[in-house]
Amino acid sequence: MKQKEYNIPFSGLKQGKHNFNFEIDNTFFDSFEYDDFNDCKINVGVLLNKTSTMMELDFDASGTVNVNCDITSEPYDQPIVSELRIIAKFGDEYNDEDGEIVILPHGEHELNVAQFIYEMSVLAVPQKRVHPGIEDGTLKSEVLEKLQELQPKEKEENTSENDPRWDELKKLLTDK
Repeated sequence: MKQKEYNIPFSGLKQGKHNFNFEIDNTFFDSFEYDDFNDCKINVGVLLNKTSTMMELDFDASGTVNVNCDITSEPYDQPIVSELRIIAKFGDEYNDEDGEIVILPHGEHELNVAQFIYEMSVLAVPQKRVHPGIEDGTLKSEVLEKLQELQPKEKEENTSENDPRWDELKKLLTDK
């Protein structure tokens, strides 16, 4: 499951800032058995700031994922942008339960960032996926036409006619 190409070897690095870049495509998500994306092209930059006691990792992801619209099932490219900050400290055993702080065992010499990239990419996609052509009216689709056809008609405004049931209830209020 852990892909070696997403390991950041930090033990040989001097203190200070170091840049790493990763190009993410569908094969990355296939390894997580995640198939919500038809296709994707995401560029992830990681700025590692190494100090004597810890490391700060600033992730910056941008790109597009091709997903299906929740309304029409039409595929479209959804732009995504995401940032994540992780602090890596050293301890007795590996622990990433905090979400923002990762504990690495003493003597560890590299950090696999695949899980962080996966989570930040998936969470960057909006929960409701709506094809941009729906909002601007450029999408022509059989599903969209059928939805518009089946949409409830506007109720004719006829305020002069009251529902007689309400009239009976109003009498109860005034007949005290």
